[in-house]
Amino acid sequence: MSDDPHRLPRHTTPTWEVELLISGVAVFAMLQLPGWLDDRLFGLLPRLGADWAEPVTLIYIYAKSAAIILAMTFALHLLLRAHWIALVGMHSIYPDGVRWERLRMGPIQREMEQQRAPKAEVAIERADNRATTVFAIGVMLATVLLSISLVLLVGYTLGITAARQMGIDVDPANLFAGIALLVLLPFALSSAIDRRFGERLAPNGWFARILSAVMSFYSRIGMGRWSGPTRLVASHEGERGLLFITILVFGVAVSGAIYSMKFLQDPERTGDYAAFPAFADGSRTVDASHYDDQRDAMHDQIGAYIQSAIVVGPYVRLTVPYDPQRDTAAMRGCAIAAGTDDAKATARFDCLQSLHGVQLDGKPLADLRYELASDPRTDRPALLAMIDVRALAPGRHELQVARPPKSDGKRKDDPGFDRIPFWR
Repeated sequence: MSDDPHRLPRHTTPTWEVELLISGVAVFAMLQLPGWLDDRLFGLLPRLGADWAEPVTLIYIYAKSAAIILAMTFALHLLLRAHWIALVGMHSIYPDGVRWERLRMGPIQREMEQQRAPKAEVAIERADNRATTVFAIGVMLATVLLSISLVLLVGYTLGITAARQMGIDVDPANLFAGIALLVLLPFALSSAIDRRFGERLAPNGWFARILSAVMSFYSRIGMGRWSGPTRLVASHEGERGLLFITILVFGVAVSGAIYSMKFLQDPERTGDYAAFPAFADGSRTVDASHYDDQRDAMHDQIGAYIQSAIVVGPYVRLTVPYDPQRDTAAMRGCAIAAGTDDAKATARFDCLQSLHGVQLDGKPLADLRYELASDPRTDRPALLAMIDVRALAPGRHELQVARPPKSDGKRKDDPGFDRIPFWR
């Protein structure tokens, strides 16, 4: 520590100015990045079939977790640097330290406080080191998550492409899990074998060279046991503590990413609403996502909608967006005869219409005719039907628009239709 209290300590981390610059600039971008990723995910998912919906969601969780880690890192780093600056500044104002005799406390408490309070030089150095360590570890942990995401995305792309080329029908979730296991298992096995039997292996033997090549590959892509600054911290402070921090940070970040996604998908489930009545079939429920003047086009689930809950004109404009996760799988059951492109398109159109039959006040609309259209706010393809309601009496009416089940079969409580009440 310099004897001059008006100068920075000699052992001050040389990167402190750059750290402050990066954190100060990046923290605002990182705080906005999770929301940007949310919008990208909810804009992309309705365009994806079963092959890509779950893998893209998992990659999104990893990427958003990395963004959360970076946001937490930069915000915490700014706070720790502010604490360090405060210590340096106060030491320059009061270079003689604490005047214990002027504090109103007994001798026992004074002795205890004097023993616990470090010297100003020590406190400043610890605060400086703590801020730099948090900065380095946070950036490295986020980098590891992004590396894992990229490797899994590339692996899944190659795997699903190969499966489709060979005509193999695979479950996307199982394939993604298999790719993850295939990616992570070689490093885990090679590392375990090296720790247990490495000293017994011939340094230039073929098996030792294989282990070295495998671990070198993972180290190059940032997935080694410890990388960069984390290796330094683990070697000086101990692996167990750093491993605990890593698991804790990953757990908090991934949990936050998953919870925020669930909240955006179904915000009504968050809160103390257990006593609020709800019907399994959705009866007596007015869902805002079924009305174009109320729906959130970005975050609402795909479903049929009309122009408004109160229909004042002669027609109800019914829009049924195309859902790749439901419609594509269901249309495989339709017979599409060979022929011209127009003939195939007609067969697909007839098939798609049959999947989305409509009932008005419990009576099927046998003469319903759909047109090919698009959702104007998302530019996704849709079916459009204009339903004549001029003869309806004033009051409440209800449309039921059929929909096929999801291809994954996970929604056991799916009633198989969208219920849309409206009033004349």
